[in-house]
Parts: sequence; C-alpha cells; structure tokens
Amino acid sequence: MSTKYKFRDQSKLYFVSFAVVYWIDVFIRNEYKDILLDSWRYCQKAKGLELYAWCIMSSHVHMIIGTQGDNMENIMRDMKRHTSEKLREAITINTKESRREWMLWMMQRAGQKNSNNAGFQFWQQNNHPIELYTPEVTQQKLDYLHFNPVETGFVRCPEDYLYSSAVDYFTERRGLIDVIKIESILRPSI
Repeated sequence: MSTKYKFRDQSKLYFVSFAVVYWIDVFIRNEYKDILLDSWRYCQKAKGLELYAWCIMSSHVHMIIGTQGDNMENIMRDMKRHTSEKLREAITINTKESRREWMLWMMQRAGQKNSNNAGFQFWQQNNHPIELYTPEVTQQKLDYLHFNPVETGFVRCPEDYLYSSAVDYFTERRGLIDVIKIESILRPSI
C-alpha cells in the first residue's frame, strides 16, 4: 500500500472515500444508507469517532473524520467489516431488491478474487485517507463532499440532499447524524 494513503497523525482531520466493489449502486435504497448511519453513531459513541462531514452517494461514501479514541484505521476497519456484514444480510433478505442475486454474485466474485476474504467482499479495500493539512485543503474537500450530489444531478442545492451533512453547514437545521462543524478551523476568530 502506498505511504501516500495512510492515517499518519491521529490528531489531524482526514478526508476519506470508500466505495462498494465494482462501484455497484447499492445506496439507492434508504434502508441501506441507514445501516451506515447506525454504524457511525455506534463508532461515535463507543470508539471515539469524530464525524465532521459526510455524504453517502449511490456507490461510495465521503467523510471528514477525526478521533478522540481508537485509531482511525481501526475505526474504519471495524466499521467497514460491520457494515459489510449488515448490508449483505439486508440485501439477502430484501424481497423487494430486484438486483439482489446479481449484487450478491458480484460481491462473492470480488471476495473470491481477494485471497484474504472469506468468499465475499462488499467494500473495496482502500479508504484513501487524505490529511487535511491546511484550511484551504479542508475547505476544498468539504466543498467537494457537499457538492457531489449537486454535480451528479441528484439535487440543485447541497442542503437538499438528505444523506449528507450539508444541511448542518448550509442551514440552521440538524442533519441525520451529529457532526462537529469545522467552521472554526476554516474561519478563525480575529
């Protein structure tokens, strides 16, 4: 693995992205997205995950995270393992999932290609953590994350996308999961 993509300093914030194998559009159903949110809430409470921003797209996820507990690589590993199991189960039992057999077959195929896996793989192997080392880089990643649904054509305004922290940043309302707003980092008091 490249040294470019590692959590080097646990005291810093990181932008992470991770995707479903073969970029399968799993997260078109809210019940699957809610599994991620439940896992993140658990990680916030039990593992010290600090969630600053997030967005769940149809086949991938973007987050800005920090930690006051477990190491970020451990939180990410455990979260991906747990959500992989829960999402596999949810897809398997969802009788309304028209793509169920195909999705499970693709995930089994991915798992068979990976010798470290037990014949099933939901997430791609990497997280691509990028340290947010300046306010400018932080703002760029925050904008990218929140405007991703707009660029994709899902919504006109970032705050209209339900499965994102944009509502926390662009309105006075709270989103679906608690976030720590990073405005104070971007706009220090004078």
